[in-house]
Amino acid sequence: MSQTWRNLPKDFLKRLESIIPSDKLHTILEAYTLSRPTTLRVNTLKTTVDQLTQLFDQQQILYEPSTISPISFIIKSDKRKLIDLDAYTDGLFYIQSLSSMLPVIALDPKPNEKILDIAAAPGSKTTQIAAIMNNTGQIVANDNSRIRGYKLQANLKTQGVTNTSVIISAGQTLWQQYPEYFDRSLVDAPCSMEGTFVTSKPKTYEYWSVKAIKELVQRQKWLLRSAVSATKPGGTIVYSTCTLEPEENEKIIEWILKKEQGKLEFVNQKTMYPSEFMEGFFIAKLKKTHSTIPKILRIG
Repeated sequence: MSQTWRNLPKDFLKRLESIIPSDKLHTILEAYTLSRPTTLRVNTLKTTVDQLTQLFDQQQILYEPSTISPISFIIKSDKRKLIDLDAYTDGLFYIQSLSSMLPVIALDPKPNEKILDIAAAPGSKTTQIAAIMNNTGQIVANDNSRIRGYKLQANLKTQGVTNTSVIISAGQTLWQQYPEYFDRSLVDAPCSMEGTFVTSKPKTYEYWSVKAIKELVQRQKWLLRSAVSATKPGGTIVYSTCTLEPEENEKIIEWILKKEQGKLEFVNQKTMYPSEFMEGFFIAKLKKTHSTIPKILRIG
């Protein structure tokens, strides 16, 4: 086993020992030393699996299907060969980690629904939602950064998405514009990104700190609460992060369930640990059973 995991922040390694079951710690530390292969999702708004795999065969790009979904693939060839294709420039596929596809699969959007993606940039999950809905219904994709918003708009255009409005606003107040409006809401929250660390790439963990986690927790809580207030009674909320910290994961869900006591139902949650093919991820699904806002603010 490579010992390069020792390059990770000491405080992080100490916290990891307290978070991860001892029988899994060795495997996870080893996973941090691996460079994961490129993975992608076929953009069904522009092409089909058969058409894209035929193109890959013609261009001698090696691939294998993943078990995440029928439209996701693991690429065995050099990434540069992939992004040199016109098909990449034209948006026939979207390079995305396999773990990152799971929150939208959990959200399970349906055609003609109204969907909120409250922290949307750069658009990986927004474009995935739009493809599942086949550009029907309405997606509101929000981000609080104008620069990231431009990247989001560019990705939507490249992927052929036409059912999405981009909003640049503070997510924690977005519910005031859309009180109990959406059928489903996704909160892919800003997080400490521990699930994406790679020891050979110091940039993936250079901003990690205990202080940053505490600051992120406050943002995560209010983004989730805003999304809950923006979702109709009977609607679905999915909360996800790419970190392993219970403070940012399980404890956020415990907090919102206590805060909205009796108005939210816990459906399920899933923790993915870093591995050869997967980044670390946390996904929780909630169902809204009763209104969480004053009657005077409700739409319709």
